[in-house]
Amino acid sequence: MKRRNFIRQGTLGATTALLMPSFGFATTRTQAYGVQLYTFRDAMAHDALGTLEQIAALGITEIESARSAKGHYYGLSPQAMQKACGDLGMTLISGHVHLDDQFEQTMAEAAQAGQPYLICSSLPSQGQTVDNYKRVADAFNSAGEACKAMGLKFGYHNHEYEFENHQGTVLYDVLMDHTDAELVHMELDLGWVIVAGLDPLDYFKKYPGRFPLWHLKDMDLIKKESTEFGRGGLDIKEMLTHKETAGAQHIFIEQEEYTDNALDSMAHNMKYLNNL
Repeated sequence: MKRRNFIRQGTLGATTALLMPSFGFATTRTQAYGVQLYTFRDAMAHDALGTLEQIAALGITEIESARSAKGHYYGLSPQAMQKACGDLGMTLISGHVHLDDQFEQTMAEAAQAGQPYLICSSLPSQGQTVDNYKRVADAFNSAGEACKAMGLKFGYHNHEYEFENHQGTVLYDVLMDHTDAELVHMELDLGWVIVAGLDPLDYFKKYPGRFPLWHLKDMDLIKKESTEFGRGGLDIKEMLTHKETAGAQHIFIEQEEYTDNALDSMAHNMKYLNNL
């Protein structure tokens, strides 16, 4: 299933140098924050290296890539992507990929890039049924075994539809209950959980330690679209106080729609986090 349609991103013409003095990034914050590069999808496709420079200047220290028309690394080789991030003081942690007939090549690229995680970004088979979700769980366990053999970690990123309730069973819970926690590392998108009418805190309590990766995303609950931090329905400060229970090790900010453009929205989000 494809991501939601997005509002056309504005240009990234405003220079980061002009933004930096008023925001005061990277002060006493102890949590390292990352970004899912789908936030900057158009800019990365146009100028991957230049966009990574702008991202680093905002105080972002961890990167999660996303599959694009130019491949998993926006036209760069895995080694070049790793080096570009490292040269800017960032670490390539993860990448959103598909679990498909090219998965062996995907794993090989991840190993070359030196990233620890591969995250499946959508269900590999369609069907909003308990039986299909059990089959998917089996496929995830197998993918986790394959990744482990290559020194990688496999995971899954949710959207809204996994939280449908079928005759008293939440489909996402089927995945949680039928995957091996040592092989399948869940990346919880907190924004899509609240859009589904559920509370991420309930999942932290029910499955403690199962969510080493987060997508921290505020959501306009009326439009069901992502928005800048503090302008939606996610209690970000409260979520962060429970990161240890969740097992969160890497927190990636993702914003799919913007008030104006991705760079300004991410600058706002980083200022928000620094002021918590």
